[in-house]
Amino acid sequence: MRVKTAVLQLILISLVGAKKNVLFLVSDDMRPNLNAYLGPDMPSPVHPQMHTPTLDALASRSLVLKRAYVSQALCSPSRTALLTSRRPDTSHIWDIGPYFRQVGGNFTTLPEYFKRNGYRTIGMGKIFHPGSSSGGDDPVSWTDPYFHAEDVYRAHDHLLCDAISEEREKAQPLQDQMIADHAIKTLQEVAPRAKSGEQPFFVAVGFHKPHITWVYPARFNTFYPLESLRPAPNYYAPVGMPAVAWHNFTNFGDFNDVKAFHLNDIGYINFTFPPTLTLQLRQAYYSCISYIDNELGRVIQELDNLGLSNNTIISFWGDHGWQLGEHSEWEKHTNFEDATHAPMMIHVPGVTDKGVVTEHLTEFVDLYPTLVEAAELPKLETCPPNSQNISLCTEGTSMVPLMTNPTMKNWKSAAFSQYPRGGDGLHGDVIMGYTMRTDMYRYTEWINFKGRPIYTPMWDQVQAAELYDHMKDPEENWNRADDPSYKDIRAELSRKLKIGWRGAVPDKHV
Repeated sequence: MRVKTAVLQLILISLVGAKKNVLFLVSDDMRPNLNAYLGPDMPSPVHPQMHTPTLDALASRSLVLKRAYVSQALCSPSRTALLTSRRPDTSHIWDIGPYFRQVGGNFTTLPEYFKRNGYRTIGMGKIFHPGSSSGGDDPVSWTDPYFHAEDVYRAHDHLLCDAISEEREKAQPLQDQMIADHAIKTLQEVAPRAKSGEQPFFVAVGFHKPHITWVYPARFNTFYPLESLRPAPNYYAPVGMPAVAWHNFTNFGDFNDVKAFHLNDIGYINFTFPPTLTLQLRQAYYSCISYIDNELGRVIQELDNLGLSNNTIISFWGDHGWQLGEHSEWEKHTNFEDATHAPMMIHVPGVTDKGVVTEHLTEFVDLYPTLVEAAELPKLETCPPNSQNISLCTEGTSMVPLMTNPTMKNWKSAAFSQYPRGGDGLHGDVIMGYTMRTDMYRYTEWINFKGRPIYTPMWDQVQAAELYDHMKDPEENWNRADDPSYKDIRAELSRKLKIGWRGAVPDKHV
């Protein structure tokens, strides 16, 4: 019966010429610890078998971007870049707090563009970084009032890891459960007009986990018993790493369950947590991934139950990677592979149904033009330099061609990220770490950067450099920037880094 219903729905859609809907799914701080990334694209060679049946199933019918990179490994800059398709040096967002419309430009966002093209755009949870970073979730982007769910567990016992019993969960649902509930109700509401072709929807659902604190249903611990887990094999800083590359995670010492270990020097270079605590932290993070996978499953299942799957694009992404002890680092806030590499997959009905995997380098600024093209909306033009006064353009590349030709030759040759040290780049001068990932290398230069009002990188004032050879050293354990045998390679990578993303994109795309 369901098959007949689906066939009738497809016939109806073709008759009325309905636009494709979009279900836009986001997870916070999720690195690609997913089964779809098994192999060299998994963040660490030491990992458990992940329990992610929803994302496994979605990946099997999606374009899976095995090597997708964020513009900056921090929530607001990363999300701003993806949602505006403008990189941090254009949006002037390098930190949490400033609002791109006030300091960068009045850019047309991804949901706003769909809204302008007749879509009902509904947001909930964490899509933009909330608060001042988005002027309160960027109201102009949405047709409906924005929805947030309260996190009643946030201050409970001030624990970093808090596995919630079934009894507590029933008495008070967790934040992401409430967001999933709201998403299900929203899909039920928008379904009739979407199915009839009267009004398509862009429904954005942003989950908070696995962002700290790690509060999750205790039942997910069963997938990751402590005795099955291992610490990172490279629980030490890279040899030759400049100090400016390091993120000091002293905030971990504020939590009561960490305080119980009576540790000193938390967050400093080559500090390591005791083995027991390390495994507990890893267990909590992995359990949060499985918890979010479960909530994603509830939402996607409702899409199917409503007969909307055959005409709805589904995109899923995590806003940046996360370090779980690799290099003895925790959190994000760096230019290392584990911080800048994040999961992304896109299902387009009738195009990616059999599953497509690409190893091409892609960037989060690419998602905006991709969804626009996949939905058959008017395509975006590439932004010229200094595009602050241009409301609609892209600094990314549509990934639609990869859906039918995932190994195409004419593709970008590098992905670019950055991170500031010593400030936010908006209110004063900083040291900016510009990093570039190529097929074989990660190359980073930490240079002086002039802040407001000129916002200019000083490429002739290099404070430090990093060069990691991913063919020999995929975990980035050995900085070869000063290795004489890499002199010519470093010079060429430095030249390409200075040219930037425009020089890495084939001519036909720029």
